[in-house]
Amino acid sequence: MNKLKATIIGAGSTYTPELIDGFIERRESLGFGTLYLMDIDRPRLEVIGGLAKRMLAAKGIDTAVVCTADLDEAIEGADYIFAQIRAGGMAARIRDEKIPLKYGLLGQETTGAGGFMNALRTVPVMLDIARRIEKLAPNAWLVNFSNPSGIIAQALNDYTKVKTIGLCNNPVNMLADITKALGRSDFDYDYVGINHLSWITSVMLDGKEMIHELSLGGGTSMKNIPELEFDKELLKAVPAMPCGYLSYYYLRDEQIKKCMEAEKSRGEICMELEASLIEQYSRPELDKKPEELSSRGGALYSTAAVSVVDAIQNDKNEYHVVNVINNGALPFLDDGDVAEVKCVVGKSGAAPVPVLARQNEYITGLVRAVKAYERLAVKAAVNRCYTSALAALMAHPLVGDYHRAKAVLDDMLEQNREFVTLSSGEGGA
Repeated sequence: MNKLKATIIGAGSTYTPELIDGFIERRESLGFGTLYLMDIDRPRLEVIGGLAKRMLAAKGIDTAVVCTADLDEAIEGADYIFAQIRAGGMAARIRDEKIPLKYGLLGQETTGAGGFMNALRTVPVMLDIARRIEKLAPNAWLVNFSNPSGIIAQALNDYTKVKTIGLCNNPVNMLADITKALGRSDFDYDYVGINHLSWITSVMLDGKEMIHELSLGGGTSMKNIPELEFDKELLKAVPAMPCGYLSYYYLRDEQIKKCMEAEKSRGEICMELEASLIEQYSRPELDKKPEELSSRGGALYSTAAVSVVDAIQNDKNEYHVVNVINNGALPFLDDGDVAEVKCVVGKSGAAPVPVLARQNEYITGLVRAVKAYERLAVKAAVNRCYTSALAALMAHPLVGDYHRAKAVLDDMLEQNREFVTLSSGEGGA
């Protein structure tokens, strides 16, 4: 067990102490002999690497921690690789949030026009990482947390042979909310959708369906989503528990208004939080993650990542909600589509559990529409194709209009020209 090598790519993220905390909690079942922390921002990496070493030492854990800016060194021979990159950094995220607002569109880092720009920057980088893994660590598992997680999972599964699982802390938080509401964790459930567009459509406890009373309590909220209440009539129209990101679809105009009126974008708030966290991380007396980290929006982040790896390494065959190839789990999606579904996770990876119950037509229709967008987004990112990029934005329910789609795309490409260049050509659907 102690010979395992784990690697965190994008270890300069302020989320990294969450992962270290997860490793500490599961040190008996998931002990890593070596931990490589890789990031291109060397000064920031040294700060976080120092905290990681102190956190491990404080618990008497002798894992060797290596900080490096060399991607190949970090990947070579790794057993588990965690990716949490942000192509373009926080400055690019802030542009993703602000540019769409100029055109009356939602400004958000993972969905809509902003999320699309994030995908154009990030997919090529993740594919490069995957191809290095194919050569340097072909047996490794790649656990990706980088956003937009679902689109990246689709690209990795379509274009590489890497064993990969896409993760998000949203499902873990939703299930934690249900556990809190019921006062019990021994319930069964159906989880339906794709990343950041998902619902829990069934909760069975002692043979009784609980979803109707649970769903009327509203969806889950996340730190990075401006919180708005769902009307009872809205929740009755879609009898399921929605993830917090559904607020951007259900209450689109209100969310756009809220973003436009906000003094600072979420990215600007996060930049200030990160500056404070980095200052705290640099203190030599600090040997645990600070409480302020919870404000960053990563609640149960380590729980999602480390528990999945624990399930693989120790062949636990336990349920986790992850982003994997559908393979018939959701009958309204193609087998090759990446879905966010309940899976049995063991040494062979994640096997989707079929959802047999008929789903609400609103859910199936919206998921199909956004999956079409995701497919086009992957095509645009991989082929660097302007035509596919425009088609993707026209397909997205939060964009749709041709003139807005073209205007926001051209603006975003101009502001991201150091990261993305697209050429015209065959594309579209």
